Amino acid sequence: MLKELSILNFAIIDRLELTFALGFNVFTGETGAGKSIILDAVSAVVGGKTDATMVREGAERASIEAVFTLDSSQTAVLTLLEREDLLDDPQSEEVTLSREIRAEGRSSARINGRSVNAQLLRELGQLLVDIHGQSDHLSLLNAASHIALVDHFAENHALLQKYQTNLQTFRKIKARLSALKMNEDELLRQKDMLTFQINEIQSAQIKGDEETALVQERDRLANTENLSQWARRGMENLEGRQNDFPGILELGGYLQRSLENLAKIDPSLNSSLEQVVSAVENLNDVLANLQEYQETLEYNPRKLEAAEERLQLLSRLKRKYGSTLAAVLDFEKNAALKLSELDDAAENSDVLMEQQEQIHLALSKDAQLLSQRRKQAAQEISRSVEKELNELHMNSARFTVAFDTREDSAGLSDSAGNTLAFNENGYDQLEFLIAPNPGEGFKPLVKIASGGETSRLMLALKNTLAGTDPVPVLIFDEIDQGIGGRVGAVVGEKLWSLSRNHQVLCITHLPQLAAYRDTHFRVFKKIESGRTFTTVEVLDETADRKEIAVLLGSDSDENLIAADAMLKDAANRKKTEQ
Repeated sequence: MLKELSILNFAIIDRLELTFALGFNVFTGETGAGKSIILDAVSAVVGGKTDATMVREGAERASIEAVFTLDSSQTAVLTLLEREDLLDDPQSEEVTLSREIRAEGRSSARINGRSVNAQLLRELGQLLVDIHGQSDHLSLLNAASHIALVDHFAENHALLQKYQTNLQTFRKIKARLSALKMNEDELLRQKDMLTFQINEIQSAQIKGDEETALVQERDRLANTENLSQWARRGMENLEGRQNDFPGILELGGYLQRSLENLAKIDPSLNSSLEQVVSAVENLNDVLANLQEYQETLEYNPRKLEAAEERLQLLSRLKRKYGSTLAAVLDFEKNAALKLSELDDAAENSDVLMEQQEQIHLALSKDAQLLSQRRKQAAQEISRSVEKELNELHMNSARFTVAFDTREDSAGLSDSAGNTLAFNENGYDQLEFLIAPNPGEGFKPLVKIASGGETSRLMLALKNTLAGTDPVPVLIFDEIDQGIGGRVGAVVGEKLWSLSRNHQVLCITHLPQLAAYRDTHFRVFKKIESGRTFTTVEVLDETADRKEIAVLLGSDSDENLIAADAMLKDAANRKKTEQ
């Protein structure tokens, strides 16, 4: 249930904190007081659309926070929270949703204090709250939604999930078969191409790290003369050959002897002497390395040409098959797998055909069972809805669920042996039809002209499906639209009846409906310092009686007496139903 709602700087709401009760919660108040704005805030916090106009004038941001209490029946909610790692305590009995809307239009969402995207907030919100605005019942006019309602009533979830899993497998197998059934010329062309690519890469005998070594060898061979010249100069500098000045090693020897003489008298210079001795030894090592390096230098045009040709080959392979040699080798591996698949195409095709037939048979059986269960459920729904409509003063209205199918030679088989087109729901196509008046045939809901009739039909369906509806909170915004006072009391009783399985919040102008409230909220606005503020108060018994009278026109003595009668009648009816 929705336990608490906090709203800050939302439309004309400055600050509002509401605590809700179980059962039937009714909101009343003058038009424009802000009743629907409260429901807009709930819609926003459960993932509805938001925009900058929702931020109160002069404020930088609007924020809404809703706290819901959970019970063991909300398995889908708990599963989602665990899946997204949003449930810190598995024993937690609450979940908190929050939404912030900035004046520039951006919004952010949180679940249990953690940032989430609007899509995830909406996914969770749909499991917690079902909002029916003044035109939201028009969703019933979408025939595509009717099959889901019937499946829900028939408790087809597990069977439908099994069917849809098999359908995904069936489609994958069909796609693979289609790919395998290409014409022979195309198959040969692909095999020839793959064979050529594999041979071209394999013949190169690529070694994973050879490119770097090749570049170094090419650069060395291409610069042999320069390298030899600089090596020779280095040795001359060290030895002092062909120079008018002593070499570095000779000077180092002089320095070493000077420090030896100094250290004999002053041992504090022993450390410096050791450094010089080490330096002279290192320089001798450098000289030996240069001599050895120069001996290896040889201008070899053939080796240079071979290195350049090898690099060009590797570069060409990279241009064709991948940006790196590792990618080229991966291409070869994948090409070999594809070639193997093509070689086994005939054998794979036979296996896949057998699998396809088996799954097709399973799909047909599941689709038949789904159809059978839906038709049984449809009869129960029709009887229940007609009973509800009768109680809602649509005595002559008749309701039915029309089933239809379309033949398809590649479709699923029904129990009579027909082959029918199918989709994610099986082969059934169904739609709710109603005949609101005697002498009229059944028509789609979209043909119903009266908004009041549509509202009552939606309420009848909600009551019929209430026992299997897992959404804990139902919100109705002026469901009494197009309904007169004569039917208002019946609608109120129906909404109260719904609240025995759900928490129900309802905005209404009908006193007959409001009389069935368990908790009564009065919404009003006040003006302070030139600003409009929406305020909500929970009515006690006295204020409740007065508000019912006001809904009748005024709090005159006559209307107060009428309000007492309505409240007494509602209380008696509720006792009878308990």
